[in-house]
Amino acid sequence: MLPDQIRISDFSYELPDERIARFPVTDRGQSKLLVFRNQTLIHTAFDNLVEWLPDGSCLFWNDTRVIQARLRFKKTTGSLVEVFLLEPVSPAGYALMFNCHGQCIWKALIGNQKKWKGGPLCSTAVVNGTRITVSVEIVEQTRDEPLVRLSWEPENLSFAEILDRFGETPIPPYLKRAAVGEDKIRYQTIYASYDGSVAAPTAGLHFNQEVIERLSQKGIRISAVTLHVGAGTFIPVKSKTVEGHHMHPEPVTINRSVIVELLHSRKELITAVGTTTLRSLESLYWIGRKIRNNYPGSNQPLILEQWEAYRYKEVIDYHEILSEILDYMDASHLGHLAFITRLMIVPGYDFQMVGRLMTNFHQPGSSLLLLVAAFTGNYWKTIYQYALDNSFRFLSYGDSSLLDQYPQP
Repeated sequence: MLPDQIRISDFSYELPDERIARFPVTDRGQSKLLVFRNQTLIHTAFDNLVEWLPDGSCLFWNDTRVIQARLRFKKTTGSLVEVFLLEPVSPAGYALMFNCHGQCIWKALIGNQKKWKGGPLCSTAVVNGTRITVSVEIVEQTRDEPLVRLSWEPENLSFAEILDRFGETPIPPYLKRAAVGEDKIRYQTIYASYDGSVAAPTAGLHFNQEVIERLSQKGIRISAVTLHVGAGTFIPVKSKTVEGHHMHPEPVTINRSVIVELLHSRKELITAVGTTTLRSLESLYWIGRKIRNNYPGSNQPLILEQWEAYRYKEVIDYHEILSEILDYMDASHLGHLAFITRLMIVPGYDFQMVGRLMTNFHQPGSSLLLLVAAFTGNYWKTIYQYALDNSFRFLSYGDSSLLDQYPQP
């Protein structure tokens, strides 16, 4: 099925407001887990996860760290202006950005922009006896999101330190509440390592150290990819068909050792923790197909566009593609592969790398629900109805599911 033939209205369901989890459970591992296997549904607890993963399994998760991306400034009139950071512009690249000093430029969303004419806004606070001032101004009004310059004093503070002191946790708007202190810890996986996301890879929020230790004791291997989640994850699909939906670009980094791990794994034993991890692994395959087709050298950015994967007709085993990626990396002296993905996975997509998906329960009519429907076929309706009937909690702070891929007709 071509993307322009898929109607969003076919991927909706009624989600009662009271089923949206406003806060996380007290113990991460005590979330519910719905297991979908052999067209059968099982209701268990997340801390029993190890019992539902076959021997020899390999988990892949997203080790991105959520930044305190929401900044609030008050005008002299008392009106609040919110600046929601989206993507670093100058310095370009996340590592450089969070280590920069004095000023930087971001692509951003601006709340209450109509009441801000673009002149500088300032916010001041005293932290540990030091007076810190942060200023923001619009430097360019682009077609999409404006570019804002943030500057601060004292300049010896890094931007990472500024965000930690002035920023707020960017919890999703559908929680319909302000962020609280607990969110700074709980809207973050315990294995988060690299700053860059403005939304959590929520499938990983259920892991605690005890669960991870039990996985290790069973011999289940764990590897990490890094995809910095953008605000596009919040944006509902407003078009009538998926063809009209625009996927925002997201940067992915995968170390060579992880690609080697994938090369020696069987698809049915590969479990992606979350939709962002699944998109990273599937995108890796298609980037490999582009490399196979004589993609430009390592000095050119590797980019996978939204519908590129659907244009390939020939089926090539992923082991062969991964081998070619490793050859490309070795020839280019690369210890990791970095690329941009806009891949949108919808029903009809042919999964190449992943045999099992761990994920939360997503919003009606969202791109994430379309991905689940692509992975499970029409069984997504049965899965979601079961979750509703059995008091599962939905969305970012909600419960989890472990889904085996169901072959498409």
